[in-house]
Amino acid sequence: MADFHFLRPLWLLLLLVIPALYLVLRSKGTGNSGWSGLIPEPFLSPVIRRYGGVSQKPGSRLFPAISAVVILAIALAGPAWREAPTPLKKPGDSLVIVLDLSLSMLATDLEPDRLTRAKRKIRDILTVREGSLTGLVVYSGDAHVVTPLTDDSNTLAGMLNVLDPVIMPAQGNRSDLAIAKASTLLEQGAPGEGRILLITDDVPDRYTGPILDSLAGTNHTLSTLAAGTRDGGPIPLAKRGFIRDNGNIVIARTDPDRLAELARDTGGTSHELTLDDSDIASLNLSPEESDEWQDTDSGLTINRWKDDGYWLLWLALPLLLLGWRRGAFTAMALILLPAIPQPAAAMDWDSLWQREDQRAPELIQQDASNAAKVLKSPDWRGSALYKAEQYEQAAKAFAATESSLADYNRGNALAKAGKLEKALKAYNSALDRNPDMEDARVNRQLVEDLLNKQKEESSQKQGDSSESSENESDQSQQQGQSEAQEKPGEESPAKAQQSERSNTSDPEPGKEEAQAPAPVSETPLSQSQEQSLRRIPDNPGGLLQRKFLQQYQERQTPPDEGDTPW
Repeated sequence: MADFHFLRPLWLLLLLVIPALYLVLRSKGTGNSGWSGLIPEPFLSPVIRRYGGVSQKPGSRLFPAISAVVILAIALAGPAWREAPTPLKKPGDSLVIVLDLSLSMLATDLEPDRLTRAKRKIRDILTVREGSLTGLVVYSGDAHVVTPLTDDSNTLAGMLNVLDPVIMPAQGNRSDLAIAKASTLLEQGAPGEGRILLITDDVPDRYTGPILDSLAGTNHTLSTLAAGTRDGGPIPLAKRGFIRDNGNIVIARTDPDRLAELARDTGGTSHELTLDDSDIASLNLSPEESDEWQDTDSGLTINRWKDDGYWLLWLALPLLLLGWRRGAFTAMALILLPAIPQPAAAMDWDSLWQREDQRAPELIQQDASNAAKVLKSPDWRGSALYKAEQYEQAAKAFAATESSLADYNRGNALAKAGKLEKALKAYNSALDRNPDMEDARVNRQLVEDLLNKQKEESSQKQGDSSESSENESDQSQQQGQSEAQEKPGEESPAKAQQSERSNTSDPEPGKEEAQAPAPVSETPLSQSQEQSLRRIPDNPGGLLQRKFLQQYQERQTPPDEGDTPW
């Protein structure tokens, strides 16, 4: 028992309720019902005893209530005195989300549009699947991997903001290519039986066969999440109006029955996109519901203190029932209610209905400076500060989160603030966490080029300074010999000698200090450096677009003649 301690010692503060409970029950036990001031005691006491008012002894009320509070406080504090080996486990459920990025996902039958609702749903799925492996594949005329299987949900969620049909190199509905690529990701070492979730508005019949062939012979199941309505909606394009076919506005409709049939044929389930989490529950996307947990390493365990406080709950149960019957815990509830802390932070109306990650983009878009004061998450607060051009504060906010995406954003903020050396370290940290993060690798190269260019400009300034001193000396010598006549293109011997002497002469007092180059510093930045910094993207959208285009050109995916561009 030398190692006896409490795992949650703050629960022992519950013992402070005992004195107040004692005083309340003591005052109730005196029998003062309020009539004693109006009715004499000889007439009042027989009535109270007859109808069972409060004639019970105080001890009969105090003992069960106080004993229950003591036992509960000790049990909740988590008494522990022994360690037990516990195997390290993690969710063995692997899921690849396949998102349709065709133009039909911009249809407005779901507000604000299908794609926005789908990305919000993916964020909800990532929240439910915290700690489990999840990947993301997008497709239109071709399929591309956004993130491989990873348990870093922050990186995946950060990519969702830039996903848009405009970044795709070719338009179409090649869901068969996307399912094949998702199956390949699962075959590359996914623990457990991998699952694929297809979020789309429709799968053409001609692609059903190739999808079934891709999943044949594997343990991968395909579930579908229908984005859209049966009535459908038009597809708006920025500054172009609605998409038309032969002069008629295209109405993109969703067929949930076809998607459900495809899911049944592949061993999965299907559901329509909803505002709540009923679709996530129906598709069993939570890793806890899959009941597949894998050891992190074979036979790897860790000693943890065992909480033995639950044994005391069996002793407290009869005392709780007895105290409740006699009204003791009603009095304790009245004591504790005023002590419950109330939230001091001001809340706006939207915060009652939306999580911070749902309303943060709109707040940042409306007023980034105010959003930085309202948002609590370091990532969202850093994004708001970055948008407000408060780059140093944004870097400090991103530093509070340990993830590859946070390091990448911190590097961008430091680069914008002119802290190039620190930005380089942030990009290196992001690549250490996620070596496949192409955005961080490209930006790191840009910053390295800027540092090299800064050193070259410093050396060039030193050379320009010496040349400037020589030119000024030459000009003074030319003015002194203005009367001498020379042929064009020739130099007189006297002038040549004077020019040679000027190269070795000391500059005028004050000239050297004024023309000396500034020491190499990260700030302030020159105009050329500012222009180079503008090349650093604020988000990975442009990098994804170039990456997808390069992949599309390398594969030379032939277009499907029967496919539609939307």
